[in-house]
Amino acid sequence: MIARVAKNLVLMAAVVLLAACARGTGDLEEWVAEVRDRPPEPIDPIEPIRPAEVVSYEADGLRDPFQIRAQREEEDEDPDEEVTDGLRPDPDRRREYLEGFTLDALEMVGTLEMEDTLYALIRDTENVVHRVTEGNYLGQNHGEILEVRPDRVVLLELVQDGRGDWMERRASVALAEQ
Repeated sequence: MIARVAKNLVLMAAVVLLAACARGTGDLEEWVAEVRDRPPEPIDPIEPIRPAEVVSYEADGLRDPFQIRAQREEEDEDPDEEVTDGLRPDPDRRREYLEGFTLDALEMVGTLEMEDTLYALIRDTENVVHRVTEGNYLGQNHGEILEVRPDRVVLLELVQDGRGDWMERRASVALAEQ
């Protein structure tokens, strides 16, 4: 009995809702017809295309900036030029875990001294703390730790200059302020 009453109530509610939606769309159709009957508004004209400024390249006697390798080969063939010291990273050296992070992503959180060796405690981006000392490597620029101090880690990085030559650059990771 209760199920039948509930069923009849749901059916009556559906009929009332459908009756409310039965209102015509005549007013909408009138508005659309009115808008279509209006004259179109004028369209703004397109601005004329200005021709590109012609610039002539007058560097016939200079090195081509897009041919770095060719320039380097010519320089290597010059017998009067001094031979560089061959500074470059060791391709056979096994990379350490902390070399996968940029220096600014690493944070020094403290030091630890064991058996007369001072270690730096370095936290990576995954909040894992690593113990490093002189001779370990940090950062993506082949940064070898030269010195561990109580307030920072001093390293020597190998970076390439604009010509592709390797040069040394000092960097450091300072103790994070607590």
